[in-house]
This record gives sequence, C-alpha cells and structure tokens, in this order.
Amino acid sequence: MLLSKTNNKHYTFLLLALFFCLSFGAQAQREIDTESNPPLKDRLYYGGNLAMQFGTITFVDVSPLVGAMITDKFSGGVGATYQYFDDRRFVGNSTGNRSLYGGRTFLRYNVFPSIFAHTEFEMLNFDLYNRSTLEYRREWVPAFFVGAGYFVPFGNRGGANFTFLYNLLHDNLRSPYNEPYVIRVGFVL
Repeated sequence: MLLSKTNNKHYTFLLLALFFCLSFGAQAQREIDTESNPPLKDRLYYGGNLAMQFGTITFVDVSPLVGAMITDKFSGGVGATYQYFDDRRFVGNSTGNRSLYGGRTFLRYNVFPSIFAHTEFEMLNFDLYNRSTLEYRREWVPAFFVGAGYFVPFGNRGGANFTFLYNLLHDNLRSPYNEPYVIRVGFVL
C-alpha cells in the first residue's frame, strides 16, 4: 500500500524523533585508540543503506559501505550503490533501463561523540533522457556531497547514522536526485 506524501512526511518525522529520543541514554560513537596502532581489522567498520518499496512504484536500494578509522575522530571509506526503479503508472512508455549503479568514497570527522561532518564523492551510472534526440542514453553522473550527521549507537560497535547532505554538483536535468538535499538513514557495525 502506498502512502501519500503527507503521511510519508509524518512517518519520517516520527521515525527520526524516535531515534533521537533513544539516543539520549546511549553511549558515544565507538572510538579507536589509533596511537596504540591497532590492526586494520579492528579499525574497520561496515554498514550501508537498504530501502524497499513495492506496489505501483517499485524501488529497491542496496548501498553497502566499508570504512576505516584513520585517527580516533577521522575515518574514510568506499561504498557501492545499486537501485532498481519501476513506475507502473506509465505502462507502455519507454522509460529506459530501470537500474542505477555506481560507487562513492567518503571522509568523516567526528566533531562531537555523536555528531560528525561528512563529505562524499559519488559517481552513478543510469539512463538519461536526451530531449533533443528523444532517446535514453546511459551516462555517468558525478555528485559531491557535503554535510553532517548524527550517530545513534546500538551497543559497543554498531549504530544508526542520520546524514543530511547537500550536492554541490546538483544539475536538475542530469541528477538522479530530485533536489540537491539528500537525507540518508543507514546502519554500521
């Protein structure tokens, strides 16, 4: 069952409020003592985003990531993205390939135990509609995000990230994102 945009906004707000309320009693984000030079396997963290919607509009997003603590507050990593989209409201129309894929690199600095600054470069490959030829053509489109996030820990290693980003390279005709602002909710271990 699809929800209206108004209901989606209410559910999103309630979900965010719940996570923020749960975080007040939680411990700080995992810190690594990099001066003792722990092995790489102890400095790695894994996570990503997973989203699914089925119905008239089908959407699946799988975006894993791996990062490494470089210092006790600074980390960096890489990630991949795969998305599938199908809008059945436009049956019979040629809508191009419904898959999007790509990769990203990111840097993150923990300003406070649960608040971090984030920057990310992303390249996505998908079908773009060319208005002059009236055809779809697969292209790579870059994005450069800057922003901040909030970490809600679950135990000693894991937690949820709420990241608010702005795409400095946003182009209304070429970007897969409707707006330059992107909000992500993901999990890390």
